[in-house]
Amino acid sequence: MDIMWFWIIVAIVIIAVIAYLAATYNRLVKANVAIDEGYSQIEVQLKRRADLIPNLVSTVKGYAAHESGTLEKVTAAREASQSASGLQQVSAADGALTQALRGLLAVAEAYPDLKASAHFLSLQEELSSTENKIAFARQYYNDSVRSLNTAIVTIPSKFFVGIAGVHAREFYVVPDAADRNAPTVQF
Repeated sequence: MDIMWFWIIVAIVIIAVIAYLAATYNRLVKANVAIDEGYSQIEVQLKRRADLIPNLVSTVKGYAAHESGTLEKVTAAREASQSASGLQQVSAADGALTQALRGLLAVAEAYPDLKASAHFLSLQEELSSTENKIAFARQYYNDSVRSLNTAIVTIPSKFFVGIAGVHAREFYVVPDAADRNAPTVQF
């Protein structure tokens, strides 16, 4: 009877070890998939923003036709953002497009009729909503990267990195150092 208990305990220990190994492997793979999902969400929101830009540009063009330099910058930045691939290129193109859009919205401030246009206000509100979604997607992506990168360097999951086929991932960073600073508000 004692030998039977011994083998039962050995079997339970083996099953527990296998379950633990599988859970650790799955945690690493899930973290890697979460990063891919986060990056995909960033791209979806950037595409949504890019789709809004032609309408915004044409609306501004109707009111401020002589602001062609600003409109061209926005159009060029939009094209660059749509052709970007990879985290660093997408991040840089995202920053350039954000800067160009700031310039476009600054131009709009000089045209009271434009600022009062219902169509422009609607586009501006949708753009603002999309920018918030982009920010949330970036945050989710970076949270997922932090989770995976932490798991990769901590014991015991660091021993399963090769088996799970995962590697440390880069954070999504704001490419322009000026964008990291809070804006100055003056009254």
